[in-house]
Amino acid sequence: MIGIRESFQISTRLIRIHHSIRLAVSVTLSFTLLDCEEEMSGPQCCENPPTLSSSSGAGCVTEIGGLKAYVSGPSDSKLAILLISDVYGYEAPNLRNLADKVAGAGFYVVVPDFFYGDPFLPETNIPVWIKAHGTDKGFEDAKPIIAELRSKGINAIGAAGFCWGAKVAIELSKAGHIQAAVLLHPSFVNVDDIKEVKAPIAILGAEIDQYSPPKLLKQFEEVLSTKPEVNGYVKIFPGVDHGWSVRYKVEDEEAVKQAEEAHQNMMDWFAQYVK
Repeated sequence: MIGIRESFQISTRLIRIHHSIRLAVSVTLSFTLLDCEEEMSGPQCCENPPTLSSSSGAGCVTEIGGLKAYVSGPSDSKLAILLISDVYGYEAPNLRNLADKVAGAGFYVVVPDFFYGDPFLPETNIPVWIKAHGTDKGFEDAKPIIAELRSKGINAIGAAGFCWGAKVAIELSKAGHIQAAVLLHPSFVNVDDIKEVKAPIAILGAEIDQYSPPKLLKQFEEVLSTKPEVNGYVKIFPGVDHGWSVRYKVEDEEAVKQAEEAHQNMMDWFAQYVK
């Protein structure tokens, strides 16, 4: 029979163990969040900010799935493409011009405002902004958009994600919501994500990228090579930096050329798999 003293000692040990477990969990969660914030807090994430313009592009702004979105292309098309922006949002002129280019191939293109009118601005604290605009929320917000597109007769949907948007695009692929995905200079994407993709995926990365460096991109390629049921493609663009496909200067001919090569790769992928 356990005495009062022994019982007290056991209770004390249990309390200490409980507190240790709580502390370990708290520390783990804190470091996970810190890692996530640090991944997006470096200079590359925010370099070359675009001059946002609500009037840019040949399309128009409407509401789809409860979100504002820039749309372009034939509304009666049976094929749709989601362009999921980087942290600068859906009013970036280069992104809207790309939407118009994709629309010219016969797709109905949707560029949602996943940030609810609050895109990242250069003077903003990036970790604070990321906490308010997580990719998990973007994934959930994308579901009603896809549902509405389906209800309007869209038969096949592709998604391209840029930086922040790449994580949303790959989550849509993992969940089986889209027929093809393209990730351009992705952030937040890891090897485990690649293992779970269900749709053909092209990954277009930069040689100079702290978020998806060539070493990580090659790991993605190795994983895809073990998934014969999913067509995959990885390309590393030499000499370019993170964000090159949408944050180029239009007066820089070489930068435009490199961005357009990525755009064509993306469009070729969708032409092959979104049909």
